Amino acid sequence: MSLNLRCKSKAGQHYLKDLNATSTVSVLMDRLHELTHIPRDCIKVKQGYPPKVIDLSKESDELSTLPFQSGDTLIVEEDVSLRKKRQQNVDNVLQDQISTCSGMLMRKVVPADNCCLFTSIDCVTNHGKVDLSSSTQMRELIAGVVMSDPVTYDTAMLGKSNSDYCKWIMKADSWGGAIEISILTKYYGIEIDVVDTQTGRIDKFGEDQDYKERVLLIYDGIHYDPLVLEPLVPGDAIHTVFKTNDANILSQAIEIGNEAKQARQFTDVGNFTLRCLICQLSLRGEKEAQSHAKSTGHINFGEY
Repeated sequence: MSLNLRCKSKAGQHYLKDLNATSTVSVLMDRLHELTHIPRDCIKVKQGYPPKVIDLSKESDELSTLPFQSGDTLIVEEDVSLRKKRQQNVDNVLQDQISTCSGMLMRKVVPADNCCLFTSIDCVTNHGKVDLSSSTQMRELIAGVVMSDPVTYDTAMLGKSNSDYCKWIMKADSWGGAIEISILTKYYGIEIDVVDTQTGRIDKFGEDQDYKERVLLIYDGIHYDPLVLEPLVPGDAIHTVFKTNDANILSQAIEIGNEAKQARQFTDVGNFTLRCLICQLSLRGEKEAQSHAKSTGHINFGEY
């Protein structure tokens, strides 16, 4: 016996043809997917008045087992909860692929524009893309976190008052460091590991939170760059997020840090020489530069 049904969805109203009582639920699901473009495993069907959800989980069952009659109208929707579950399954598969993917960990250079930390973190949390505009949003985020918790973020921690810090971090020429990384690791819910080329060590921000994933940066004393896994197969995706139990990726990061250390690819911020580009005063090290900036308001420096 033929079964003529109509379905309504966001895509419009459609007629389901060539179905009969012996057609399976699987066939119905295929047809609904074709007509509505809703992912097959996210389809929810309602029928009757008031509309009730129809159980379509047993795809091998025949339509005769369902309360359908010719002329009925089915309301077809996308189940948001199933969509989330489906996305979670996809994410899990991607993470499994990340943990076993082949490639070479490499340094991806970003501009040295005083926003390198923020650009690098955005890069490794955004599929390897470099977006120079991302720093503004990150600075706003950090200022918001600090402003909302003056007890934690007090003068002792920040080196300046809470309000002064919030004004300072919003300036495009203010450098980010450990405080900013610790805030961003909580915001993204991911471990941020920083390879220090001067010491060869790796500082793991968020390690005590038992995060399941990590991203990697490299730091030479004044500049941050992201570390990304370049694929061996041309056309394959770049990977920037890794499982925290992936020992292979961490060993590659340590090797990169050691190679940079041996090549002296770092800046000793305690002893390097600077010149104030406003008054031309010669300074040595980060502390002298910070003291000069505090006393004069001059914040433009050049290394020489």
